[in-house]
Amino acid sequence: MTTWSPSERARYDRKLLRRYHEHGDASAREALVRRHLPLVRSLARRYAGRGEALEDIEQVGTIGLIKAIDRYELSREVALTTYATPNVVGEIKRHFRDKAWTIRVPRHLQELNGKLSKAIERLTATLGRSPTIAEIAAHVDATPEDVLEAFEAGAAYSPASLSVGTSWDGDLDPMEMIGAEDAGFELADHRTRLEPALSGLSAREREILRLRFDEGLTQTQIAELVGISQMHVSRLIRRSLERMRAELS
Repeated sequence: MTTWSPSERARYDRKLLRRYHEHGDASAREALVRRHLPLVRSLARRYAGRGEALEDIEQVGTIGLIKAIDRYELSREVALTTYATPNVVGEIKRHFRDKAWTIRVPRHLQELNGKLSKAIERLTATLGRSPTIAEIAAHVDATPEDVLEAFEAGAAYSPASLSVGTSWDGDLDPMEMIGAEDAGFELADHRTRLEPALSGLSAREREILRLRFDEGLTQTQIAELVGISQMHVSRLIRRSLERMRAELS
């Protein structure tokens, strides 16, 4: 299995981008999409649990990735992952925004819906109880079918908010937890600064640091993947970080 450092991945991405934009190589575009699908899945998971299937969100995010690849300018001094992140997030946000307002309600139902609340209030005060659909229809000079349609149409103007917390986070606003657009640029800046220190490490040391700090794996998980003991992984991480600190200082 080939181990890629961040700089090597970025260089290969630029090679594929050049083949696609300068030579029209469609296979290079497909390769770029496949290489960055894990990024799309990671970003899509942040929007799970909001009434949309995760697979559908991933498909929308993939559209954002493809747009980023198509719009990317070779003169940019930024990694494709950094450029693609806000495009993917933006496409997902637009999907949620547009889907909540896709129903186009006829004008007469909009106007009727506006009358229903006052009609129900007046009839309730007069009758001393909640009015029936037939009574509401007679009051607003409409058919019961139109009243029912107007009630359903009213639901089209109650879009699901991305700021509504899920059952596990209570009143916490999920939008405050995203921050993906800024994080991507900041991460690219950190990697640029760390590149001289990373280049002094072996391929295995770079891969172990990537698994630990990029992928978030535990030392035990890394040991199983690499085929060494957890203690050896711990020593390699500590030694690598010490060498990087010395290089950066």
